[in-house]
Parts: sequence; C-alpha cells; structure tokens
Amino acid sequence: MSDTEEDVIEGSDEEGEAMTASEVLHKLEEAWITERMSPTLECHQSELVDCMLDQINQMTENLKRCKKHDFRLAIHKMEIDRIRYVISSYLRVRLEKIERFAHYLLEKEANIADESMATLSPHEVAYAKDYASNLESHFQSLVLQHVPENLRTFDPAKMSIKPNMDSYIFLRVKKETPGVLIEDDTGEGRDEEVDLEEGSQHLMRYKPISHLLHSSAVTLI
Repeated sequence: MSDTEEDVIEGSDEEGEAMTASEVLHKLEEAWITERMSPTLECHQSELVDCMLDQINQMTENLKRCKKHDFRLAIHKMEIDRIRYVISSYLRVRLEKIERFAHYLLEKEANIADESMATLSPHEVAYAKDYASNLESHFQSLVLQHVPENLRTFDPAKMSIKPNMDSYIFLRVKKETPGVLIEDDTGEGRDEEVDLEEGSQHLMRYKPISHLLHSSAVTLI
C-alpha cells in the first residue's frame, strides 16, 4: 500500500520540481494555518487541494485491497480523515472570507494582471460573483423597493467590507531577512528597520510583512 510519505504526485513547488504527497500535504497544512491566522484572503492553493483529493482517492482504493484485520487499515483510515478535515477546514475558512469581503475581493481581482498572483480561483470568482449578486437582489427586495425612488440606488463600494491589514499576527521566520521596514502606525514618523533571524518568532502587524509571507520568507503560526 502506498502512503503519503512515498508517493510522488503531480504537484510542484516554486522551482517546478515534483513533490511527494507528504510534501504537498505539508504545504497544504501550512496554507491552512496561514489562511486561518491571516486577516485577509490569501492566494488560493487549488492545485495543492486537487493533488490531495486525488491522493485521498488513491488511498481509498488501496484500502479496498487490504485484508480486514490488517492493522494498517485503521491507521490509513485515520490519516484519510485527517487530510479530509484539513481540506474542508481550509476551504470553509476561505468561503467565510469570500462572503465577508466579496465586493472588495472582486474589485481587487479585476485589477490583477498576473494570474499567478490571483487571490481567488476561477471557481471562487464565480462563487463571489453569485454571492454579491444574490446579496444585491436580497437587499433590493428587502429594503430598496420600500423606500423612495431617490434613495433606491445600490452602491457596492459602500457595501464593501475591507480586511484590517493592520491586524497583529504571530509569525515564524523561515528565511533570514535583514532590514524589514516597520512603519510607525501612530503617524509620528518613527519608522524602524528590523532584522528577522531564521527560526525566530514575532508578533507584528500584517501589512509590513505581507510581502514576506507571499515570498515564503515567513509563515504564520
């Protein structure tokens, strides 16, 4: 029976090299934690999700060939359940953020030229558009049709909720990064540079380190 530590699947890292299933799972778990801890919606990892769904199907088929009393059966079933939980929790968190920031995300997505930097997957874009449209229709039928005509305009920009990019997050440094500029959030011009040592952990505002998160120099914890 193959397991998540031995299989090489059709996933790739930033350098385009093939990854084992365990490596893909590790990246997906990291993306899951990041998504839960981040104040905004991070770039989608649909390729990792698809790879692990294929792996679950393969593992499930392998289980059918196991003998009934094979001790590995229970272990692999527990691993499959764990992977399913990670995937479902990751997707659930993303859907909650999409619904909360729908108009903001759609506006942001419309201004992205490089697809590799897209926050939403194609399926998520379709979901966000449907959600925003249904929200507008609900608002029209529930409120606007009962007010004077001069007040019946619906402005999505006014309905848009934006994430708080100045939220504080915990992070762990994966790559040594000197000279990170931390702007003074009091407006008094007391900016400072911080050297982030590999393996160190910090409590910092999200906005100054967001580019480090996207370049995998840090990870949220």
